[in-house]
Amino acid sequence: MKWIYGLLCLFVLIIIHETGHFIAAKIFGVKVESFSVGYGPVLLHRLIRGTDYRLSLFPLGGYCGMKGEKDFSSALENNLPYIEAEKDSLYGVSPLKRAAIGFAGPLFNFIFAAAAYSVIAAAGYSYYSYSNRINVVSDVQPGTYSAAAAAGIRSGDIITAVNGNEVADFSDLIQEVSIRPEEDLLIAVTRGSESLEFTVHSELDKSRGIGIIGVSADTESLVKKESETYSFFPAIGHGFCEACRSVVLTVKSIGILFKGVELENAVSGPARVTDMLGSTVRYGFSEGFRQGLAGLLSLMAVISISLFIMNLLPVPVLDGGMILFAIIETVFRKRINPKVMYYTQFAGLAFIAVLFIAGVSGDISYFIKGAKL
Repeated sequence: MKWIYGLLCLFVLIIIHETGHFIAAKIFGVKVESFSVGYGPVLLHRLIRGTDYRLSLFPLGGYCGMKGEKDFSSALENNLPYIEAEKDSLYGVSPLKRAAIGFAGPLFNFIFAAAAYSVIAAAGYSYYSYSNRINVVSDVQPGTYSAAAAAGIRSGDIITAVNGNEVADFSDLIQEVSIRPEEDLLIAVTRGSESLEFTVHSELDKSRGIGIIGVSADTESLVKKESETYSFFPAIGHGFCEACRSVVLTVKSIGILFKGVELENAVSGPARVTDMLGSTVRYGFSEGFRQGLAGLLSLMAVISISLFIMNLLPVPVLDGGMILFAIIETVFRKRINPKVMYYTQFAGLAFIAVLFIAGVSGDISYFIKGAKL
């Protein structure tokens, strides 16, 4: 059952993305020939104002079919120096309008994430976390190296800040350290009545793609906490800021991938993402409606931000590739030869293939190692 939940969540995120393209195409005068909820054989459809709205068999996403999307292939087949297109087609509008249409899909993913974080901020939730009192791993597991211990931090210390950012519990500590591998971190601690500061050089855990400093939680300090709640407009502002913060964290995480991490563990494929979403729905709501809602919306927001960033990468076959070509045409005031676009797509396909293979192999490894199905 959790797989159905997971697929439905991914389905929602993809439809939101395609809705962005749909609305932008309508605004900028590109005819939308079809808009489908789902893929595969069409179950139901209705033609409204020139657009064929469809409900298709497989609920694995959807698509927005715009007029002129095949003009690129026609130009290649006829060996034309540029794409011939009608005014109401994708390649018939100005490059800036085409860039806006490409950007609208990822933008809607960002808007969804901001809205999700706003709902979480307004509803609030309770959660369990260990305190910010830590144990040094070399004390728990003798012989294990600890960067924190090497810098002078001891078991029983209370970490209060990392690089000036407040740490209220162990979850905050993980969040601050995990995105800063191989960096010198200024860590403030309380030891008895003393306030001390240490410079700790974090390590990169290549198996997980995160930064670590060699500390663990004090497992005897588990406490239940209540998140701060906001009224309507402050919640919207908080949601927007949280979405922006998530963008920054995701970009940093992508940068970490180029430091030699094990991609099959650090990159999640579609099966693992679906499993995580389904598990969040299935088990999260068993803890209470607010907890379940917060967990689900938070995970969907993170995935939506990932879609926002990945689709904006300047890689052909992605929305970012369309935007890049449109900007080049605008700057140089010259249409790009279809052959140039065609050959650059191979690099884009290779990039997508590497990520896909890494994600799928990671999925296989994840489930073989004992993930519950």
